[in-house]
Amino acid sequence: MLETLSLAEHQPKLGEFGFAGDDHVVPYEVAPLDVRGRTVQLGPMLDAILSRHDYPEPVARLLAEACVLTVLLGTSLKFEGKFILQTRTDGPVDMLVADFTTPHSLRAYARFDADRLQALIASGEISQEKLLGTGVLALTIDQGAHTQRYQGIVQLDGTSLEEAARTYFRQSEQIPTDLRMSVAKLVTPGPGGAREQWRAGGILAQFLPQAPERMRVPDISGGDGDPRDVTHEPADNSWRELLALLGTIEPTELIDPTVGAERLLYRLFHEHGVRVFRGVPVADQCSCSRDKIRGILEGFSAEEIKDSTEDGGIHVACEFCSTQYDFDPAEFAAE
Repeated sequence: MLETLSLAEHQPKLGEFGFAGDDHVVPYEVAPLDVRGRTVQLGPMLDAILSRHDYPEPVARLLAEACVLTVLLGTSLKFEGKFILQTRTDGPVDMLVADFTTPHSLRAYARFDADRLQALIASGEISQEKLLGTGVLALTIDQGAHTQRYQGIVQLDGTSLEEAARTYFRQSEQIPTDLRMSVAKLVTPGPGGAREQWRAGGILAQFLPQAPERMRVPDISGGDGDPRDVTHEPADNSWRELLALLGTIEPTELIDPTVGAERLLYRLFHEHGVRVFRGVPVADQCSCSRDKIRGILEGFSAEEIKDSTEDGGIHVACEFCSTQYDFDPAEFAAE
């Protein structure tokens, strides 16, 4: 049984079923299992972000996963704010940044060492763990200038982004959480030849029991020498069943446009019944602007303005969206 609640942007006609489609995060609930979560398939929006920088394929795959994770978590915010994912590591891909600004704006950027990346590719031992190396993953919730940021930090030491996200929930949220992510290129034939398009998908599920007898989850490790195992999961059969169901997902199901979020949820949970809510759209939308950059430059000293001038002008390119802003140094002469 699949129950839909205002899934589409339009109101489906009688007998129609509204599918959210690409670039929409779809919340869902499986009441008999006390499970809630979100799933998404990113298509044209993700392809635009990755193609804009023409990232090498291993870097693009990493950043795509970061985008999936960011929108799955960012769209859960119930207030105006921003969710930021950032890695800082010693690997060839030493930084990933993806931020989601409510209600629907995503931007993302990767920094990498081309020589080290090429050496790793040539070695034939390329993996997400070796691309990232050792460092940290920081997940930040920012509600604005007059509020305190909340930040969770997870060590990256031979772990994938997917596993690091599980660790984050286990340590920071203390909510039993599991997720799956997948990235691939879709090749479509056309009159001008085959066209490649990046796609990615993911599903996140959380065990949120309402009954008091099912809410007793063992405390996590207190850290600082606490010998208790932090890898435990609740012994509840519903959670175990959820993990088993998520384990049946094929990577292609998460990205196949003919499957989509709703069909995937039906395949997983039709025996229990799944409630699917309105899809939340996500858009490739950077927060940079000419006025913001002008405001930064106005804070520069005369010497800094001089140092920033090249070929008679000041040229600033946004690392996220690659938009270039050009200024006449004379505009800041009086500063």
